[in-house]
Amino acid sequence: MKKILSIAGSDCSGGAGIQADLKTFSAHGLFGMSVIVSVVAENTSRVIDIQNISPDMIRKQIDAVFEDIGTDAVKIGMLSGEESMRAVAEKLSEYKAQNVVADPVMYAKNGCPLMDPDSVGALIDIIIPAADLLTPNIPEAERIAGITIENTEDMKKAAAKIHKMGSRNVLVKGGHLEKEALDILYDGKDYYYFNSERINTKNTHGTGCTYSSAIASNLALGMGLENAVRKAKIYVTTAIRHSLNIGKGHGPTNHFYSLYKNGLENGGGNHD
Repeated sequence: MKKILSIAGSDCSGGAGIQADLKTFSAHGLFGMSVIVSVVAENTSRVIDIQNISPDMIRKQIDAVFEDIGTDAVKIGMLSGEESMRAVAEKLSEYKAQNVVADPVMYAKNGCPLMDPDSVGALIDIIIPAADLLTPNIPEAERIAGITIENTEDMKKAAAKIHKMGSRNVLVKGGHLEKEALDILYDGKDYYYFNSERINTKNTHGTGCTYSSAIASNLALGMGLENAVRKAKIYVTTAIRHSLNIGKGHGPTNHFYSLYKNGLENGGGNHD
C-alpha cells in the first residue's frame, strides 16, 4: 500500500485540515499519516482559536514518520508562522521527501486568518522552494505574486511569477473568479487548463485541502502531474457536487461519495 503524509492543522469539525486530508487519502486507497502543526478550534461558521504545536514537536512527528514508515508523497497545508515553516522545510529536506504538494492556506472558508499575515515572506522564502507543486487559490496567489487577478491571463502571470520564486510547478485555482471553475497549471514551460462547471453551493468547507490532498494521493499512486491534477479535479468536483449540508455555515464536501454510493468493492477516489 502506498503511504502519504499530511502536515497541517487539525480541524475539530472534520471538514478541512488533517481530517479532510486523511479522508481523501483513504478514499484513494492510501495509508494516511499526519503531522499536526496547529490545533484549530473551528466549525463551519467560525474559527474560535488556534494553538500552535512547538517547532520541536513538529520535527519529532516528522522524524517518527520518516525513520520508520516513510512516504510516497507529502501534502503540506496550514502553517501558521515562520517557525513551523522552517521546521517542516528542514525536515523534508533532510529526508529528501518526494512528491511534495503545498497548499498555502491563509484563510478559513469563512475568512478567518489561519496564517500570520506577516509570514508571507517566510512562505515565499522557505515553503515555496520546498514544493514540487504549490496550489494557491486566487486570494493566495494575489498575495504571493503581488498582483491583482481578474481573468485567465492574470492567473497565468501569477503562476509564472510564483514559479520564479522556486516552486517547480504552480496550480492557480480559479474558484474565486466568476464563470466556470478553471484552474491553470504551469510547469515553467507550458500551461495546462482544468475546467469544470461551477456548482452552486455554500458547502465548500475544506475544498482546497481536499483538492491538494487528492493531487498528492495521485502522485503517490504513480501518476504524472497533469493526470494527477485532472483526476483530483474530478474527485473534488464530485465531492462538492454531493457536499453535505452539515452545520450552520459552509458545510463540508463529501469525501466518500463514491464509497457511500457504490459500497466498498467499487468505492474509491477516481471516477470519470
